[in-house]
Amino acid sequence: MNNSLVFTFLGLDRPGLVERLADIVADHQGNWLESRMTQLAGQFAGIARVTVPASEVDELSNALLSLNIEGLTINIQQGQIPAAGAKPKLCKLHILGNDRPGIVREVSRALKQQQINVVEMSSNITSAPMSGDALFEAHVSAEMPQGCNFDELEESLDTIADQLSVDIVLS
Repeated sequence: MNNSLVFTFLGLDRPGLVERLADIVADHQGNWLESRMTQLAGQFAGIARVTVPASEVDELSNALLSLNIEGLTINIQQGQIPAAGAKPKLCKLHILGNDRPGIVREVSRALKQQQINVVEMSSNITSAPMSGDALFEAHVSAEMPQGCNFDELEESLDTIADQLSVDIVLS
């Protein structure tokens, strides 16, 4: 029987880092299923989900954790199988506007008030085409629970958009 493991890693970016991780997973009969990785401020960060035979879980975990001496910070958790039931509806948000503190906090607070779970988010700062001012842009995918009031959410996000002078498109 295979076990699902989720691990995060963070360390100084360098060539071969992903290969080093993938080699360790493969050396323990693991299968790399999905991952998200990026370079931020000279650091390379990622999260990956792998499956591995139950007999290899401890050995794989120890091998990954041994990378700490190579300057990587590794955190490993057992993956969980989602409970069967009605699948929540997904909503997507696109946020764009002049960069300012509080955008992520206010939008995430509005989602929490509706018990909406963020499942994926990416954000970055770019330059406005004409002025060169810093623009904040984010893409969010979230799960809406049964009975979620879409109109109330839209109203909350419109209020935030007005207060922070950003565009928030909800779909």
